Amino acid sequence: MTDLPEPPQSVHDIYALVDRLFASGGTDLHLSVGSRPRIRVDGHLITVPDAAPATDDQLGLAVQELLTSEEQHRLDLDRQVDLAVSWSDGTRFRINVFHQRGSLAMALRRIPSSIPTPRQIGLPAAVEALIERPHGLVLVTGPTGSGKSTTLAAMIAEINRRRAVHVVTVEDPIEYIYASDLALVNQRELGSDTTGYAEALRAALREDPDVVMVGEMRDLETIQLALTLAETGHLVFATVHTNDASQTIDRIVDVFPAGQQDQVRTQCSMTLAAVVSQRLVPRIGGGRVAAYEVLLGTIGVANMIRDGKTRQIRNTIATSSREGMVLLEQSLSGLVQAGVVSLDDARRASVFPDEIVGGPTIG
Repeated sequence: MTDLPEPPQSVHDIYALVDRLFASGGTDLHLSVGSRPRIRVDGHLITVPDAAPATDDQLGLAVQELLTSEEQHRLDLDRQVDLAVSWSDGTRFRINVFHQRGSLAMALRRIPSSIPTPRQIGLPAAVEALIERPHGLVLVTGPTGSGKSTTLAAMIAEINRRRAVHVVTVEDPIEYIYASDLALVNQRELGSDTTGYAEALRAALREDPDVVMVGEMRDLETIQLALTLAETGHLVFATVHTNDASQTIDRIVDVFPAGQQDQVRTQCSMTLAAVVSQRLVPRIGGGRVAAYEVLLGTIGVANMIRDGKTRQIRNTIATSSREGMVLLEQSLSGLVQAGVVSLDDARRASVFPDEIVGGPTIG
C-alpha cells in the first residue's frame, strides 16, 4: 500500500489534504460526511490513515473556502456544482461538490500543470495526424477517469503550436488553460461564459471557428449541433462515455427519434474522422499507461455507418492496421508483450479478455 503523509488536524483544512495528495502522487481526493478522506493513487482508492471521518460542519467550511457566491447559489439550487480552481502554485483542480443522503460530498481531480504532447501520452500516429484535418468529427471515448480530457488537451495544444486557426472550446468546467500560440484559442465555461453546450455551439457558428472542442456530447441538441459544425467545414473534437467504437456510433444514433435516425447515420458517415476509445492501465513499477482503440472514418467504415452495419466495425478495425486502426485488445497485447503492463491488468481493462495475448501473468 502507498504510504501517505501524516493527516491534518481536521478535514476542513482542504489545503493540508491537497498537500497530502501531492505528496502521494495521487490524482483524486474524495471527501464525504461520515467517511475518512480517500486519495486515488494509480487508479486505486486509499483511505487516509488516522484521519477522522468528516463532519457536515467541517465539509461545509471546506466548501465555503472553494466556492464563489454564484457557485454556492448553484449548489443550493441544483444540489451539485462543477468548478475548476487554481492552487497557489498554479496547479488546477476540477471539483464536483454534491449532496448525498442529505449531506455534502466533494470530489477533486488534479489537472497536470503542463499539457503533455501526443507522443508523451503514447497517442497513435494515426490519431496525431487528425490534428491536421481541415474538418470532421473526432470522438474520444472511454469510462470516467480514462484520460479523455488529457488526450483532448494534448491534441488542442498541438493544434495551438502548429496551425494558425481559431479554436473555440466549450467546457464544464475549464480544465487545462491554453495560451494562444500560433492559433487563437478562446475557452468558454458553462455557467460563467455560456448557459449550456447547445447555446455555445449555436453561437460558435457565428464566431468564425476553425476548430471546436466540446467537453461532452450529452444530449440530442448538442450532438446535432456538433454534427452540423463538422458537416459545415469545421474540425470538431468531443468526448462520449462509451466503451468502444461501434457502441459510440450506436449511442449517437439512438439518441434521436426513430424517424431521424437514417438522416443521423448519413451525417455520421459523412463527418466522422475517427473514434478513439481508451483505458488507463496500471504500469508495472507504478503509474498508469493508456491503451487505445482507433477507428478511422474510411470509405468502408462510412458505408457501414450509413447502412446501419455497425456490428461489422470491430472486425474492420482488427483487419485495418495498415490504415492505422487498432483494437483495444491489440493495443493491450502490445503493452503486455513490451513488459509495460501485466497480463492480468490488461485483461481486466477489456470486455474481450480472451483476445489479449502476451507474456506470463504478473500478480
